[in-house]
Amino acid sequence: MSEVRAITAERAAQIEALPIWNGPITISPLTGGISNESWLVEDDAGGHVVRIGKDFPFHHVLRDRELMTARAAEEAAFAPAVEYAEPGIMVCRHLRARTYGEADVRANIGRIAALVRAFHETMPHHVSGPGFMFWPFHVVRDYARTLREGGSHMVGRLPSYLALADELEAVQTPLPIVFGHNDLLPTNLLDDGERLWLIDFEYAGFSTAMFDLAGLSSNAGFSPEESEALLAAYFGRAPDEPLRRSLAAMQCASLLREAMWSMVSELHLDAPGTDYVAYTQENLRRLDAALDAYRTRYGNAPR
Repeated sequence: MSEVRAITAERAAQIEALPIWNGPITISPLTGGISNESWLVEDDAGGHVVRIGKDFPFHHVLRDRELMTARAAEEAAFAPAVEYAEPGIMVCRHLRARTYGEADVRANIGRIAALVRAFHETMPHHVSGPGFMFWPFHVVRDYARTLREGGSHMVGRLPSYLALADELEAVQTPLPIVFGHNDLLPTNLLDDGERLWLIDFEYAGFSTAMFDLAGLSSNAGFSPEESEALLAAYFGRAPDEPLRRSLAAMQCASLLREAMWSMVSELHLDAPGTDYVAYTQENLRRLDAALDAYRTRYGNAPR
């Protein structure tokens, strides 16, 4: 979806001026981001990731909260060290690790389930400040308001999206509140050969486990059998039918939220080389497929 970003002289000068480098530096782009800039900077001390991004209130993204979470995740040993921060810029240690793709996620379900469960259970003891609640159905409704106010070309579809959100929310199984990552794209999982790491905490906040499990599985194209294995690995038992249905519904909700994220981004973001229209359509296609499978198994109305 995104192309390799070429650095401008202004951006290079901004990065070179950061007061943390040891000796001369080289700067190269990191691919994969579709809303922020990420640059690999190498100096005499090793590699560092410079992440540049501002507050995106239309996406509920606040950089001070992201920084707090990144530091908490470092403290809890889930994320690389935060080496420097100033408004709009965060520098983290670069891990010599492989970025996961969809196939990697599907091949490591047990390891990832253990990582996500530990993150959910441990992070509440490390985060600080006002609690942020991430509930995907609220996010969908708020995105609908943003799209209406911005005159999106998708306004005509919003009533059906909101009705779908209500339907999917109604079948959610009550679960304990945990601290979720809430953006478990494959590229936010790193493997250094010995252990797994998490990165990118823009959307992290309190939720239930189901959104992370649904995002992880829907973003990696899980089969029904792989989704079942994920639930069993996370909860430590074979899932019952309400839990299976809850995940299947939340997988649809995750894809709906991702598609509407992209619709809002069409209005407010302009990351070079990023085609938000194409990303919207990709997620709507995936939503159609997931919803067709969900309706085939469970029908239209809550049982």
